[in-house]
This record gives sequence, structure tokens and C-alpha cells, in this order.
Amino acid sequence: MKNTLTQVRSYPRPVQLLMVNQFTINLGFYMLMPYLAAHLSGTLGLAGWVVGLVLGVRNFSQQGMFLVGGTLADRLGYKPLIVAGCVLRTLGFATLGLVDSLPALLAASAATGLAGALFNPAVRAYLAADAGERRVEAFALFNVFYQSGILLGPLVGMVLTGVDFRVTCLVAAGIFALLSIVQIRGLPRRRGTGADDRKAEHREGVLTQWRGILRNRPFLLFSVAMIGSYVLTFQVYLALPLEVRRLGGDGPFGTGAVAALFAVSGLSTILFQTKITAWCKARMEPGRALTRGLLAMGCAFVPLLVASAIPVPDRGLGLWALASLPPILAALLLAVGTMIAYPFEMDTIVRLSGDHLVATHYGLYNTICGVGITVGNLLTGAALDAARSAGMSAIPWLTLLALGLACAAALLRLHRTGRLAEPTGEARPAPATA
Repeated sequence: MKNTLTQVRSYPRPVQLLMVNQFTINLGFYMLMPYLAAHLSGTLGLAGWVVGLVLGVRNFSQQGMFLVGGTLADRLGYKPLIVAGCVLRTLGFATLGLVDSLPALLAASAATGLAGALFNPAVRAYLAADAGERRVEAFALFNVFYQSGILLGPLVGMVLTGVDFRVTCLVAAGIFALLSIVQIRGLPRRRGTGADDRKAEHREGVLTQWRGILRNRPFLLFSVAMIGSYVLTFQVYLALPLEVRRLGGDGPFGTGAVAALFAVSGLSTILFQTKITAWCKARMEPGRALTRGLLAMGCAFVPLLVASAIPVPDRGLGLWALASLPPILAALLLAVGTMIAYPFEMDTIVRLSGDHLVATHYGLYNTICGVGITVGNLLTGAALDAARSAGMSAIPWLTLLALGLACAAALLRLHRTGRLAEPTGEARPAPATA
């Protein structure tokens, strides 16, 4: 940890602030969101479909507006969108704790989603711009702060929700309000391109810019290939907890084993992210690092595949071991794969954009991957149901392993054909001329 803090201090002050901001953003978000469904269904007594609607509106408003948020960041500058997102989430979180009518809950949920769409592309584009040639290392450190917020947030939320969920909402809103003030006062204005490029970008219409990005074939191919990484890593929240509870039950053991999944994932990233990134950067090209990261994510499901061939004990230590160890090992391997791939993934987006409309590229990338996660989780859920119906518990793990191998092969192909290199010459996206 001391080495991590030393590395953070070696970056310009805005980069340091962005990393702390991301920790705080995730702290506030994850101290509230895991307990929102229970509040809506329990305290407010809403029907299950209404709870699903409120949560779905948040996800839809965020995924659907990423491209708009990125475009606005490139046109207006990164700081205004980061501040606007934090202010909007302040209002959204406070409203969630103070209202009980469905229209107000839907509006608050939409506001929290839109807030993420505003600041996420802008934060990543700002970080890439200020980190310069040290982008890969900066995104590795960024992921440490990101995961730290995810790890700590639910623990703080559990304590506050034990008092009252409204307290949780107001504290989370207060965190975002404070974050807004800090960024207004401490974050310099920043744009990712030079003055001449900005003038040219503003002469272009938004639709013209979007069409230009959609013609960036290497970027689109890369985005589609990376969908698998998000589907696979999301299984820490979907398939792995379901597998733990299928074998271990919903009692204290099952709850503890699920908590261990999240702890292993977050702590391993905090402890080893920067070391893994340094090792990979010294020994392999970005395309190969991405390929190996996807391979690790796919192979994360091999322990579960092997465990599916072992007869399930009726009780005792054997049952507990079978219910917990393969999923925990899978979570660890998923974390390792993410640690390998994530910094190079974020850097590759900047390279494929040609350092032109970087936030818009991040926005479209997030939208593509978000749609992919939704479809992937539906298919994973179908595979889990099919496994139960057919009595073949290996089906979902074979499916996820195949997805990881297929995406790794696609990335290797893109790397070998030079499509992950920065565009040059005629292939480089260029702003319009007068």
C-alpha cells in the first residue's frame, strides 16, 4: 500500500484528485445501491415488478446516455460534466431516501443513472489526458481506488442501513455534495485536444462525429470483443453467488461464502494490481496482455467445471468445501484477469480514438459493453436454468469458459493484424476542416 501511495503522489495533482474522487464515488454508490431493493420491497412494500422497474430505470438511463455524456464532455470540457454528474447524484440519492411515490422514485433512479453517464466518460478521458505516456500505470492505480470503494461501500452501508435506510441515502448524498464542492474548487478545467482540434470539433455536428466513430472499425471490433470480459467479471454478482447458495444454502455459511467472493476480488486488486501491471508492461505488448487477461477470465470457470463432476456430499466439511472453494477460486482468477486487462483496455481505447473525441469513444464503449452485459446475463441465467432442468451443472461453466476463449481469440486476431495499434495516416480519425 505504501508503494501504491508513492506512485499516486508521482502524478499531477488533478490525476491524484480523480483517483480519490473515484474511490469516493464508489463508496457513496455501493453503500446505498445493494440495500435499495430491500428498502423498496420491505420498508415501502412495493411489488417485485415495481422494484425491478425502479432499478431497471437507473441502469437504462446510465447505459443509454453514456454516449451523450461523452459527447458533452468533449464539447464542454471534462470538469463541467464531472461536477454535473456529482450534483445530479446528490439530488438523486437524497430523493431516494425522502420519497415514497412511484413517479418520484423513478425520477430519482433515472437521475442517479444519468449522473453516472455524465461523469464516467469524462473522468476516464481526463485521467488519460493528464497521465500522458503513463496512462497504463495510471489506470492500474485508478482500478485500485475503484475497487477500494466497492469493497468499503457495502460495509459502511450495512452499518448505516442498520439505523435507517434514509440515513444511508442522506449520508451518500452528503458524500456526493462534498465531492462536488471539492471538484469545483480543486479540479482544473481540462480538454483532451489542442485548440485547433477543438475548433474543428465544434464545427462538426454531433451526428457527423458519431458517424465518424462508427466508421472506426478497429474500435468497434475491439469494443465487441471486450464485451465478454464484462459478462465474465459480472458473474461475481450473478452466477457465483447463486452457485454458493445452491450448494451451501441461504444460512450463515452461504452468506459468509458470498461475502468472501467479494472480499477476495476487491482485496486482491488492492494488493496486486500495480505489481501485475508493471510485470505485464515490461514483458508483453498491450494486445497480448489483453488476450491473456481474457484467457484468465475464461479459465476462472474451470474450477467450477471440475467441481461439477464431483458428487455433492449431503453435509459436513465436504459440502462446505465444494460450495465455497471453487467459486472463491473463480472470483480470484476473474480478479487476476481483470487486473491484467483493465489498464491496457482503457489505454487501447485512447489509442484507437487517435486522441480525438476520447470521452465520446469511452461513452460509446460503455454503451456497447453495457448492452452486452444485459444480453450476456440473460443468456447466463438461461444456462443456469437449463443446468437445473437437465441436471447438468456443468452447462453454465462450459458456456462461460467458451465465451472467454472466444473473446481471447478475437483479441489475439485483432492484435496480430495490427488493429489494436494507434491509427496513423489516412486511418487516423481527423476533425472536419472548414
